[in-house]
Amino acid sequence: MPPKQKHPIEAVLFDWDGTLLDSFDADSSAYLAMFREMGIPWGLDELALHYSPNWYNVYRAAKLPRTRWDAANLAWRKQYAHHKPKLVAGARRVLTQIRRHHRLGLVTSGDRDRVTSQLRYFRITRLFASRVCADDTAQKKPHPAPLRLALKQMGLHANACVYVGDSPHDLEMARRASVRSIAVLGRFPTERGLRAARPEFLLDSIRELPAILDQFAKAT
Repeated sequence: MPPKQKHPIEAVLFDWDGTLLDSFDADSSAYLAMFREMGIPWGLDELALHYSPNWYNVYRAAKLPRTRWDAANLAWRKQYAHHKPKLVAGARRVLTQIRRHHRLGLVTSGDRDRVTSQLRYFRITRLFASRVCADDTAQKKPHPAPLRLALKQMGLHANACVYVGDSPHDLEMARRASVRSIAVLGRFPTERGLRAARPEFLLDSIRELPAILDQFAKAT
């Protein structure tokens, strides 16, 4: 169904991991190595069952003592550094196409050092007018603070934006910030939660996004 609100879309904001970056192999491998180092007997099944973009939720589910969270962060980053994730297929072309008509923003749970390095590596930093990372707000997804910060930085009203993500946390953050949202199925274990959240649009591929944005435009 076309969106009920009749406001033209000025900007499209994106999640990073799983939405634009195909980081599942790097992310899950880093988790499994960290679990081993922390003495936690978890495999992919347990990670899939308790996965969250907020890694502290994963730590809580794994019953990792808070006193060991910093060590777990270091172990995860050390392992992740051995991997070089690629952009999701079609993501670069979609971003370039959308940027012709809309401003772009990034709102991610990833830490700034890693995300900034990856954006530079793929030479897409300048595509985004705002880049909000995990370090930039005290509250994390699904709290609306990260998305609201991006809107403030871009000088935009919530009704003029749409957020694109691959997890229920993304959808909830957008809803709480009064921003329309589009979900994209990815490799992270979030499909069941996405379908249960009943997003306005649920895409099989990021390549479908330009056509969906055209539907938003025709509805205004």
